Amino acid sequence: MTTQQVADRLVELCRSGQFDQCYHELFAPDADAYEMPGFPMNAHTKGVEALLAKSKSFAEQTVEMHGFSVSDPLVQGNTFAVGMTIDRTDKERGRSKEEEICAYVVKDGKITSEHFIYAM
Repeated sequence: MTTQQVADRLVELCRSGQFDQCYHELFAPDADAYEMPGFPMNAHTKGVEALLAKSKSFAEQTVEMHGFSVSDPLVQGNTFAVGMTIDRTDKERGRSKEEEICAYVVKDGKITSEHFIYAM
């Protein structure tokens, strides 16, 4: 898959709520994920199994999802970025609207790293 195809597929899966399918289908087995410095847990996660565990933990902390959106991708070379907005109620922090830029690196048709950029 080209970077554009990977980006389009990620957006398609996210928009249909198939977040874990993104990891199964589009990520390299040893992919990295990076949160912002100061993120309280899992600032760096490595490997698809760890990414799936992190996704599961996020879902378990979510009491209610009020809204979710993802922008069309911006592709440049072997990288792409999307904007995401998540309006949810967290078990510990209550309701919040989270807005972030998600940047991805693609190699050999698979995502090798994802970086989440947001205000802390």
